[in-house]
Amino acid sequence: MYILRTVRLNRLRINTAVALEVLNYQHSSYLGVKKTGICGVHCITILLTCTHAGAQSVTFSFTNKCPYTVWPGTLTNPGSPAFSSTGFTLEAGASSSLSAPATWAGRFWARTQCSTDASGKFVCATADCASGVIECNGAGANPPASLAEFKLSGDGGKDFYDISLVDGFNLPLSITPQGGSGCPSTSCAANVNAVCDPSLAVRGADGTVIACKSACVAFNQPQYCCTPPNNTPETCPPTQYSMTFKQQCPQAYSYAYDDKSSTFTCPSGGNYLITFCP
Repeated sequence: MYILRTVRLNRLRINTAVALEVLNYQHSSYLGVKKTGICGVHCITILLTCTHAGAQSVTFSFTNKCPYTVWPGTLTNPGSPAFSSTGFTLEAGASSSLSAPATWAGRFWARTQCSTDASGKFVCATADCASGVIECNGAGANPPASLAEFKLSGDGGKDFYDISLVDGFNLPLSITPQGGSGCPSTSCAANVNAVCDPSLAVRGADGTVIACKSACVAFNQPQYCCTPPNNTPETCPPTQYSMTFKQQCPQAYSYAYDDKSSTFTCPSGGNYLITFCP
């Protein structure tokens, strides 16, 4: 199911879509625009596209510094050129690189504790895309999931990127631009699971916290999801729950209107390194 929503023209940006149909809520996490989401995947309408400094492709490198295997997933925004993979395995200490078109837009995340069940279905304990196989095949992450979001060659030819915990947290990650000029890194390096409120905690089979829901995902209430009548920055301020995320990861989006400290741009393009457990 896809839901597409046009944002106000004086606020930039990204084109993205809905993949899951479990919770129905709204949020804005990305670049100061209002977003609509179901189960933690964002919906936006693209406003501007430009060339990526003449480049034909951008290289995304992935490094897993977690002490366990992760299974990265990718989701391309509707209308954006396809990414070269929708899911793959990345063992502890391993690295991998994939190419994306210079105007690509979408997001990355990492699934954890994945296995194949008795019926042959591939399943994960966190951030599962529920495709039944390693490739997500156009499905988004089932929250909680830490997201790395991109819009390449956006307004003014710049790349826009962020780390979002609007749909919750499952593992630390970072974005490091490579080869660009004046391109800041952003990171959520803390283990939010260690301080997760019990009402937001997702526990594994052994009882340990393996992911942390956002308050919107957990409670589906307007004051947490920034839905009407709380659909403005004035009526949807930070909450005690989002503030915990922000204290742990000051550069990441912690709730819908957390724009000022969470959006990053790369004026001259380049490639990107995504690190899990930086």
